[in-house]
Amino acid sequence: MGKPMLSFLFVLAIWAAVGALKLVPEAIFPAPWSVWSATVEMWQNGSLPKDLAVSCSRAAIGFTMGASLGVALGLLTGRVPLVRTLLGPFLSLLRPIPAIALVPVAIVWFGIGEGSKYFVISYTVFLAVWFNTHHGMEYVPDIYLRASRSLGASRRREFLTVVIPAAAPYIFAGLRLGVALAFLSLVAAELSGASSGLGYRLQEARQYIRTDRMFSLLIILGALGASVDLIVHLIGRRIVHWQQG
Repeated sequence: MGKPMLSFLFVLAIWAAVGALKLVPEAIFPAPWSVWSATVEMWQNGSLPKDLAVSCSRAAIGFTMGASLGVALGLLTGRVPLVRTLLGPFLSLLRPIPAIALVPVAIVWFGIGEGSKYFVISYTVFLAVWFNTHHGMEYVPDIYLRASRSLGASRRREFLTVVIPAAAPYIFAGLRLGVALAFLSLVAAELSGASSGLGYRLQEARQYIRTDRMFSLLIILGALGASVDLIVHLIGRRIVHWQQG
């Protein structure tokens, strides 16, 4: 953790120097202490705790839905030729579509309630997790499969004890990417048709030109994403321990 902390302190020192010397107008680039004051203000008036709870709930539900479907379908397209032929090209075509482009469609389909937000988040996570899982299944070394069959392993046992462990690093890489995309798509989902959440509060701060609040919310979003990413990474290291150098 030493290098990340050093990097953080270095950037913070430069930021503080810019603020102290007033090199940039406060309304455009607020100083660290202004951002901290805005954070305390939002916490004390109750908006920040509520928005944190709402956004974390949306991200968690959307991530769980998207990741579950992504892993399940990735296992199928990676191992069943017919499913791969029918769905693989179509899903690959969907991958370049950005989350924010889905917001209007989601609102038409599900309204401005929670359903549209879950759809945008889960869709974005699903594609990332599916892609990594699919390729992880494809790249299982043939020598592993031949060895298991020579030992008389059944198809089910081969799948559970050979294929899944071999693809696990790819699956966890997809889950880590999915975590980051969950928070990115969360903001896109909350920018329209929301009355709470960090994305909504970010939009509100923009309307009132509260750059101190905008910076505060962006830092909180980044810290949330980084924290969950670290948790997934540590879980992955414990489960896929044989891949560690």
